[in-house]
Amino acid sequence: MSAPRTTAFKVVIPARYGATRLPGKPLRMLAGQAMILHVLARARESGAAAVVVATEDVRIRDVVVAAGGTVCMTSVRHLSGTDRLAEAVTQLGWGDEEIVVNLQGDEPLMPPGLIRQVAEDLHDHQADARVATLCTPITDRAVLFDPNIVKVVLDQVGYALYFSRAPIPWARDAFAASGTGLPPEPVYFRHLGIYAYRAAALKAFAAQDPSPLERLETLEQLRVLWHGGRIHVACAAEAPGPPGVDTEADLQRAQALLETPPQ
Repeated sequence: MSAPRTTAFKVVIPARYGATRLPGKPLRMLAGQAMILHVLARARESGAAAVVVATEDVRIRDVVVAAGGTVCMTSVRHLSGTDRLAEAVTQLGWGDEEIVVNLQGDEPLMPPGLIRQVAEDLHDHQADARVATLCTPITDRAVLFDPNIVKVVLDQVGYALYFSRAPIPWARDAFAASGTGLPPEPVYFRHLGIYAYRAAALKAFAAQDPSPLERLETLEQLRVLWHGGRIHVACAAEAPGPPGVDTEADLQRAQALLETPPQ
């Protein structure tokens, strides 16, 4: 049996109160506690050396601190969760080589094993990648065409070529020939919104201007590609569960899953 991995990493959870589609999202109740506390629990279960919630709101701070969590108060002006992470890392004084996982504050069902996996993947590809993230194959046409689900196209060694809300790559002939199903090739991938960075890469990200593509697609990871960085994308080693909570329907779905006893 191989020895367990020992990659050291920390987790920062960006949590903004003023979400457009679901205001107060981090404090919405799920299975008897605020959603941010479920996310905090998943991060703690991952084996991270430290877990910090980065927020601009004292209501979120108070809930997390009451549960024994650590909070870093950040600016209200950040346009992305990654910018918020960069400020937190600077405030906390973490060294440039620290591996920092960005676990979104609306992912109460993220498996802890995937938090570890993305940190390990960055460690394994640190010579070439500024960022690591995860994906999972898309086998359902409705998922491919859903603009709320981000797709990623990879090169032959697993580095991201592009991320989009559109169905990419576009299989012109296959889609023209069939109104249902998916072509067997190429394979389509759903991007999972979890990232690992070196602290230095986070600081560099925050110092760069948002790119036109980032603004167009509302996908902050495109800033990395626009400025010439590389993102390694590994296939998730286990089922990631549903996407994060963005709507009332998502909240109800997460509630049902959290209330379902393990099989």
